[in-house]
Amino acid sequence: MHTQITQTVQESKLLRQALRGNGVFSAVSGLTLIIAARPIAAFMGLAWPLALTITGLVLLPYAAVLFWATSQAEIDPRLAKTAVVLDGLWVIGSILLLLTDWLNLTVAGNWTVALLAEAVLTFAILQALGLRRARSQ
Repeated sequence: MHTQITQTVQESKLLRQALRGNGVFSAVSGLTLIIAARPIAAFMGLAWPLALTITGLVLLPYAAVLFWATSQAEIDPRLAKTAVVLDGLWVIGSILLLLTDWLNLTVAGNWTVALLAEAVLTFAILQALGLRRARSQ
């Protein structure tokens, strides 16, 4: 008989709040990108507003998963680790966009990418700290 054991994280207020905050930020960002893709693209100097719409459409399910995770009695550590990794990849992608100037963004566009990356990095750090605290309880 095969028994599957799901490891869960004991309550960590920091982890729960960081994931929930990330969910709110992702949901608001996703909706904003979907609703205002054209003006945001013009502001940033991005030639393809559809890229922002698609990004918004990807952020909404991500936000939903984060909200779902924080509604559970205990947070699955694999989900929390995945959120940290995905946020880290977002930050790395943002840095690459800024360093390569691949999209030829305006100065405002570069600042927007940098500030959003900073916000995402903050969530990644808070989630990682919350995960660490939860494991030490």
